[in-house]
Parts: sequence; structure tokens; C-alpha cells
Amino acid sequence: MAYYLTRSLLSLRALNPLGGSMRAFSNMYTATCTATGGRDGQVVCDDDRSHLDLKLTKPKQMGGSGLAGTNPEELFAAGYSACFLAAMGLAAQNLKTPLPKSSSVSAAITIGKHDNGNFGFKIDLTVKIPNAKQEDADAIAKAAHYICPYSHATRNNVEVNIKTTI
Repeated sequence: MAYYLTRSLLSLRALNPLGGSMRAFSNMYTATCTATGGRDGQVVCDDDRSHLDLKLTKPKQMGGSGLAGTNPEELFAAGYSACFLAAMGLAAQNLKTPLPKSSSVSAAITIGKHDNGNFGFKIDLTVKIPNAKQEDADAIAKAAHYICPYSHATRNNVEVNIKTTI
């Protein structure tokens, strides 16, 4: 029985959307944070509390108090938008297209329930590349979506919509 369970777990590697098998991975950086108290608790960065030490508060829309504090969706939006913008820089460089310093990415992370009752996300990214040609802005955003680790993590699992403006 254990043999079949192990083989089944190993076969999950085939579900990897990056090509059907696990790829070699070279560590560059690891961030570790610890949350306590759930959505009405605290989250701190383990290696240096001065990097991140936040009060968590459940939003009113989810039955919380709505008092001062952040929540996991805001943290996800912050991370995704910053990472996607960095990926846009690499994409623009690869495409030999300038990316203005005033470019921005807004990430709207919506939590909700699927029709099967499970919680899930919907993500809307709004990319702004001032003074660019629309086709260049679209190409940069499309390439960034294939570079960004957040996009890799959500691909084929979460609805991600990208709107590009100039």
C-alpha cells in the first residue's frame, strides 16, 4: 500500500504547469514569516522583525471589525504587484523596449467561494506604462506574466486578468 501511495505522490509532479516534471531549482533567497492569531493576529518576519511586523485585522466584509491593520489579501496584492513590476523590467530589457520609471502595477486580490464551496482567489492586475505604444505595453505585460514567480504560482489555478494602459 505504501508503495502505491508513494508512486501516486511522485506522479503529482506531472501536474507541474511548467512542463510536466519538476525542474532543477537554485535557491536565491528565502523569506520566512510567522503568523499568530489568524486573521485577527500578527505576522512578523522571522529573520529581522524590523523588516515586517504587522497587525492583522479581518475586513468588515468578512465579518471582522475593520479596525486598523492589514490582511493576507493586501499582503498578496503588495507582493504580486511589486514582483510583476520587477518582471516587467526584465521583460522590457529582453524586448529592448524602454520601461519608464513611472510605470506601475496595481493588483486587486479578491477572495471568494467557488461553486463547490471552497475558497479561492480572482486576481486583476492593472499595468500602467506611461508614454508607451499600446502594443509595446501589451508585449511587456504578456512577457512579464511568463517571468513573474507569482504568475507561475497562480497559472492554471487562479483566474488572473491583466489590463494594460498607457
